[in-house]
Amino acid sequence: MEEQEIIAGLKARDRKTVEYVYAKYSRALFVVISRIITDKDIAEEVFHDAFIKITMKIDSYDESKGRLYTWMSNICRNSAIDKTRSKEFSEKRKTNTIDDYVYGLESQSGTADLVDGIGVRELMGTLSDEQKFIVNCIYFKGYTHTEVSEEYDIPLGTVKSRIRAAINVLKKKVDRI
Repeated sequence: MEEQEIIAGLKARDRKTVEYVYAKYSRALFVVISRIITDKDIAEEVFHDAFIKITMKIDSYDESKGRLYTWMSNICRNSAIDKTRSKEFSEKRKTNTIDDYVYGLESQSGTADLVDGIGVRELMGTLSDEQKFIVNCIYFKGYTHTEVSEEYDIPLGTVKSRIRAAINVLKKKVDRI
């Protein structure tokens, strides 16, 4: 299916389209969540909720702001981050460190293969080292701008400037494809 067909099918609440989206994207979207939440049961719960959000909020998707996969992965990432900030999650995980959440499944998740499969690694090659670092922290490891600033002693304004510059570079590259 073409992206336009998928969007139209999701907006029409077509069951076959929802099944197609699940079959095509569920593994990659689950990995986005799993990189932030290492507990498989909680990650599955968050994925389920995020997938429902995707299907219910498809009308808020704006093609001019990015591709469908990016929009869906941002919903999943934000849902996972929201879960880690919830009181329920905090109480269950008080003894775990942030490294457990950020780096837990990185080596065994197969994310590198998925990222290569959608061309992100090639696009990342067009960024400066500083931009790559910031994009990696924020989009692949689930850090917030403030967390990157505090963890790596980079001024918050610099973090935001680098991510904005990186997004502009990537957007120009994607527009050419």
